[in-house]
Formats: sequence, C-alpha cells, structure tokens
Amino acid sequence: MSLDIVSGPMLAAFLAASFVLAVTPGPGVVYIVARTLAQGRGAGLASVAGVAAGNLCNAVGAALGLAALFAVSSLAFSIVKYAGAAYLIYLGLKALRRPAAIRAPGEFAPPQKCWIARDGFLVALLNPKTALFFSAFLPQFIDRAAGSTALQGALFGVVFVAVAACTDSAYVLAANVAGARLGRSPRFETIGRYAAAATYFGLGLFTAATGSRNGR
Repeated sequence: MSLDIVSGPMLAAFLAASFVLAVTPGPGVVYIVARTLAQGRGAGLASVAGVAAGNLCNAVGAALGLAALFAVSSLAFSIVKYAGAAYLIYLGLKALRRPAAIRAPGEFAPPQKCWIARDGFLVALLNPKTALFFSAFLPQFIDRAAGSTALQGALFGVVFVAVAACTDSAYVLAANVAGARLGRSPRFETIGRYAAAATYFGLGLFTAATGSRNGR
C-alpha cells in the first residue's frame, strides 16, 4: 500500500472531511464516553483501541465489497444488526451485575483491558451501518484513474480510523477529567454503573430499531 496512489490535495481534503465526521459525536463516542465515566481512563482507551480495530475491519470490508452485500441482502444486514444490538444489551446487563469498586483512574489489570477492548471491537464490528457508511463515504475520494480502487479504499479507511481513534481518545481524556472532578465515591461508582448500563441498553435498542442509514 502506498500513498503514491493518492494525490496530496485529495488526501488533505479527505483528512479534513474525516476530522469533521470523526469529531461529531455518534453512537461510538457515546459508548466510549460511557465506558470511561463508568470505569476510568484505562477502560476508555481500551475501548478506543477495540472500536478502532472493529472499524478498520469494516473499512477494509467495505473496500472489498462487503458493504455491497449488506446493501442488497436485507437478511445479512438484519442478522449482523441484531447481533450487535444483542451484544450491547448484554454489556448493559453485565454493567448492572458489576459490583462497585473504588480504584484509581486507569487502574485495570491487563486481562481486563483486553476484555474491554474485545467489547469495543465487537460493538464496532457488529454494526453493519458502519460498513455502509464507509461504502458511501470512501468512494467520494477515490480516483479511478490512479490505480486499484480497492487499495485506495483500504488506504482511506486506515486513515479515517486513525483520525477517529485520535478524536475518540480526546473524548476519553475529557470524560476522565470530568469523572475525576465528580470524584470516585461509592455513590459515584453506582450512578456511573447504572448510567453506563442505561447507555448500552439505549444504544442496543437504537441499533435494533434503526434501518440501513449510514453512520459511524
């Protein structure tokens, strides 16, 4: 993969458009912020890594034509959509069952961070609207005369995911500062746990109820 297949002005335009879209709060940002407020900076950054990996898979899938399958097959789209909604609701139930515990910001054992990253990965991966978003957004910047459109699409997908990871990390840091100012009392932990569960339930219901509109 080489940047030679993408012109400088086109890449600059893509970066600007990607930043505007990535910094605009969406379901992914809501999920990451909720996780940060409930479990701290470490959990938020682990979620960013997982969501980025899931979005990258969707971007590459869109470049290879997976989004075309979702566009023509309502069954495939529905299966992935409801699987994603069910997983979000499962995360809500898991949040309700998690006992409150006082811990320093970002204090998580490596295995737990891996599980949190896995959750973010599955939440992003099981969102077929993300693949459809990439299939609609990426072609706007692809030059058919410059070479492989799939390669250009994959490259733009990687760039978009990198930009989104940076903006999502900024949201994590902001949410962590807000959480630190509110304090880490048992009451705050309990409120955060229920708020996170409600967020996951809401995102799950939103995912299940919405159609095939594009969105990250």
